[in-house]
Amino acid sequence: MAKALFNILIFPGFLFLFVLGLAVEYLDRKLYAKFQNRIGPRWYQPAADFIKLLGKEDMVPQEADAAVFKLMPAFALAANITAFLYIPIWEKKSLFSFGGDVIVVLYLLTLPTLTYFLGGWYSRSVYAMLGAVRSLTQLFAYEVPLFTCILASALLANTWSLEGMALFYSAHPGYWLFNLTGFAVSLVSLLGKLEKVPFDIPEAETEIVAGSFTEYGGRFLAFFRMSMNIELTVGAGLLAAVFLPFGLDLAPAFVFSLFIIKVVFIIGAVSLVRSIMARLRLDQMINLCWKYFAPLAFLQVLINLLAKWVLIR
Repeated sequence: MAKALFNILIFPGFLFLFVLGLAVEYLDRKLYAKFQNRIGPRWYQPAADFIKLLGKEDMVPQEADAAVFKLMPAFALAANITAFLYIPIWEKKSLFSFGGDVIVVLYLLTLPTLTYFLGGWYSRSVYAMLGAVRSLTQLFAYEVPLFTCILASALLANTWSLEGMALFYSAHPGYWLFNLTGFAVSLVSLLGKLEKVPFDIPEAETEIVAGSFTEYGGRFLAFFRMSMNIELTVGAGLLAAVFLPFGLDLAPAFVFSLFIIKVVFIIGAVSLVRSIMARLRLDQMINLCWKYFAPLAFLQVLINLLAKWVLIR
């Protein structure tokens, strides 16, 4: 019981993710600034912003559903933290590994977007409701290619477990190269899930202020922002576990260090894509996902089925 509480609250749970989330936000903002020839934030800026928000007054709009408005940040944070507990970070299995955990992780990573929608919708603000609708609309665009690519990797490994996938790719070095198309599609789809440029349509600060979070402030906004930082960490960790499953036969300390390097690499790639792209319209984003990313994702499935039939039968 004590060990489980330690894992959930300290490492690799809340406290570790809190610190790592702040570090990831700093890295993302710093790289994004460097790619745009700006200085970017100082190392303590994410923590300072979080503390500043905690010190501000919590305001609940008069027309809002107060219970939903207050609970959504906590639900988003809990879903992201729980998802991370199923991702292997220092060995081939996670803390709570079981057959089918990859499905649970994908499900948990869907919940934060739903909390953004509910939080914005029940704010009863025109801007927040418009951002909430955009968040939900995007969900139906990027989820299909993202999920299909991740499940294609699982299909090649013949397992729905992240531990099983790690064991398979460790036993078959180089097979992860079959998933490079899926990795590229998942990387761009992750930008949609995180609502970052060029898919920051739900926020679109030049159009609808702050999207779903327009009416949020104080600790509620602090928790939402922390949840998004952790979601970036979990998303990068999931892509690292699924598409970059190498170096897992080393000692736990080296596996953990390699995991951090993989996450940093994925965040760097995300920042690079953000820096060279402009915001798309919602219809452009949907067309991009359904006309190009979805067919590429299904192409990845066909590639893996063919590889499985030829090489592993």
